[in-house]
Amino acid sequence: MRQAASPRKRLVPATGNAYAPTLVSSALSPKVVVRDLRKSYDGVAAVRGVSFTIAPGEIFGLLGPTGAGKTTTVECLVGLREPDAGELEVCGLDARRQPREVKQKIGVALQTTSLQDKITPREALQLFGTFYRQRSDPAELLERFALREKADAPVDTLSGGQRQRLALALAVVNRPELVFLVEPTSGLEPQARRELHAAIKQMKRDGYTVLFTTHYLDEAEELCDRVAIIDRGRIVATGAPHELIAQSRARQTVTLTTATPLARELLTALPGVSEVTGEAGELRFQTDNATATLAALTRLLGEQRVELQELHVRKASLEEVFLALTREAHNRAGDRS
Repeated sequence: MRQAASPRKRLVPATGNAYAPTLVSSALSPKVVVRDLRKSYDGVAAVRGVSFTIAPGEIFGLLGPTGAGKTTTVECLVGLREPDAGELEVCGLDARRQPREVKQKIGVALQTTSLQDKITPREALQLFGTFYRQRSDPAELLERFALREKADAPVDTLSGGQRQRLALALAVVNRPELVFLVEPTSGLEPQARRELHAAIKQMKRDGYTVLFTTHYLDEAEELCDRVAIIDRGRIVATGAPHELIAQSRARQTVTLTTATPLARELLTALPGVSEVTGEAGELRFQTDNATATLAALTRLLGEQRVELQELHVRKASLEEVFLALTREAHNRAGDRS
């Protein structure tokens, strides 16, 4: 059932940039609503009842291993594939019944953007702008995405990072309300990845809503307001990265430095401890109950009369949470088979 339409208001971007979206829905109206999305290929289910929402102005990450259903979900939302079942609302529109209208309100940057080798960034932006009812000035986009010096150079002379920044510029040429970024930093060297991260953060400040897929869990943790973890065509968890980390049963990592060596066997015997590594006076281990482990460790050091020099406890990362959740999902699937 579609939500009642809420009043729409003009966006005043923090930067005042003319390439920012002109309209956004109120906070009560999600930019994306996916309900029970299903899609199969030759009888094999790729997406099995996926549901999630994306609020205006947030960067939402869709994370999952290869073959989990991320790409199929995005392709259904942007009109590249027809779902077998489910409801899709994009920018307040029924994406299955109004695909042409949806395309006017969204921008898409795929993992690889194919352009003619000799077309220039300026020409590409001018060409793409003709596909839409409203468009940004190419000169402003070239400046915004640090491409002014390459504005009239053939695309085949651009670096990987410059090509991806051009892909972002093309994705927002129509001043969309919602932008889809599919693996935008895949294959980039570290400096180019950092530059693209900065560009994506700026998109949020400019008022865009972003659906972001990536294989790099560290960048999802850095960039995304919320994430949905998809595995085998099903959503296994949704929430802010810090919330998923706090709620997860993924283990914490403890690094221990002592003045004199402590036998690994003594640590292994502590409650919750596993995977003890290291040597001499520096050992590292994991625990699924840091409070109990550290209490027992304190008693052990006192009993052994071993001086503690350093102790570091690191919470699980989003990558570790991701691995734990997908492992649990695989185990449940195995139990049902």
